[in-house]
Amino acid sequence: MNILTLNKIAACGTDLFDKATYTVGDAVENPVGILVRSAAMHDMELPESVLAIGRAGAGTNNIPVDACADKGVVVFNTPGANANAVKELVLCGLLLASRKVVAGIEWAKSLKPEGDAVAKLVEKGKGQFVGPEILGKKLGVIGLGAIGGMVANAADALGMQVYGYDPYMSVQAAWGLNPSIHQVADMNEIFATCDYISLHVPCLDSTKGMINATTIATMKDGVRILNFARGDLVNNADMIAALESGKVARYVTDFPNAAVLDVDGVVPLPHLGASTPESEDNCAVMAAQELIDYIENGNIVNSVNFTTGAGPRCTPCRICVLHKNLPGLIAQISGAMSDVGINVDSLLNRSKKENAYTVLDIDTVAPQSALDAISAIDGVIRVREIV
Repeated sequence: MNILTLNKIAACGTDLFDKATYTVGDAVENPVGILVRSAAMHDMELPESVLAIGRAGAGTNNIPVDACADKGVVVFNTPGANANAVKELVLCGLLLASRKVVAGIEWAKSLKPEGDAVAKLVEKGKGQFVGPEILGKKLGVIGLGAIGGMVANAADALGMQVYGYDPYMSVQAAWGLNPSIHQVADMNEIFATCDYISLHVPCLDSTKGMINATTIATMKDGVRILNFARGDLVNNADMIAALESGKVARYVTDFPNAAVLDVDGVVPLPHLGASTPESEDNCAVMAAQELIDYIENGNIVNSVNFTTGAGPRCTPCRICVLHKNLPGLIAQISGAMSDVGINVDSLLNRSKKENAYTVLDIDTVAPQSALDAISAIDGVIRVREIV
């Protein structure tokens, strides 16, 4: 079986594929799986052989997720694998938002020709780079997932007053938060009260441009905003206007664009959030493990277009069915097994919005006629048998 790599993937991930079973490379044909980081896949013609795509990272904007679902291609991501790397850069961003460190460094470098006078000039000119401490200041964290939760806890440990907003926070994420963090039910409370605001939400129709003239107007004067999530969460024109008026004191973004690069008050970073060797290793390992488990066992964990499903195999044969979430379909699938005299030892069905996944564990290999019968059911996208 072939695994196609569209970007350089850390060897600690690709080495997990058993060389006796898999061939991993950037030029293989008819792959069953694809490993990708940032490569754009929207215009890529997916081979019919592809069962799954493993994104070594959290964001999947570079992958046509819905189109993949329609073809029965499961798309995985690696939430949390790069969380610590991003958290550390956000902490750096908090300090860069407060102290004019970058400008100070550039100014200090410019003093090279002054020779022995540098020390006196530094003392005389350092006042232009003064900035506030973060101790005791209020930080609003919007999105308390893997990264946002770690940022909230770290800022709390640094002595900030932390307010968190996340209406979709998981129970596991809630358990991980320090009890001293204030969870708010309305994002507007963060806008109205916080000195710093850090964004940690995906870019969806509901969040795109969430930082705009209207929301900025409700914020404290001199607010400092950090965006290490997605560039499109912020309306650039509105942010520039707010910086020019002084409403926003500083905007630190890991997603620079031409519009903001030369704007006073913007600290642009070249998308460094997950750019650590540890992060790349973690993402590669998790993505590889997800692909292997799905290809060999039919297990789905951390998919963005299908539900989490399956578990340990308890029989010699497993039938995996990706399908639309339609009434009566499960009965038709199990009926196809009954029609050929096969008893289903266990059946799991779960759904995620319009898509669903059904797994049947059976004691014997199913004849092709049964698989064809399932494939012919209206709403079934893909069927495969694992033995």
